[in-house]
Amino acid sequence: MQYKQGSIGRIFLVKFEHGDDLLEKIKELASEEGVSLATVTFLGALGTGDIVTGPRELSLPAVPTWVSFSDGREVLGFGIITTEEGRVQAHIHSTFGKGEKALTGCMRKNCGVFVTVEAVITEILGVKTSRRRDNEAGCDLLKFDPSPA
Repeated sequence: MQYKQGSIGRIFLVKFEHGDDLLEKIKELASEEGVSLATVTFLGALGTGDIVTGPRELSLPAVPTWVSFSDGREVLGFGIITTEEGRVQAHIHSTFGKGEKALTGCMRKNCGVFVTVEAVITEILGVKTSRRRDNEAGCDLLKFDPSPA
């Protein structure tokens, strides 16, 4: 386990609108506002999504299992926003439900808002991080910078 202590910076209350790509708009907001590290929590509905629902096998490097939907689902999610060399990255896991069925996974692309998604983005100050490729794991992982933020 590794950890760093930080403090809360700005807090953004965000309403995403029908047709927005949720993942891209989260990254766009962070970029425009100069947010380098934050958490995001949200609820609402997505019409479409391409998500990863876990590894194909329990081995490294992980090979993702992709699932796509385009039938409209309720969504509840949480994630971490980081930046690497000025590029915003978002690692967001969510649960997507319709009827009596639910999927849980990592949002990767094509996350089209249906009607609305409401979010709270909480900036974290005093911690310097990045998200870099870990070849053993086969994915990008959070890395702490040893120097102060």
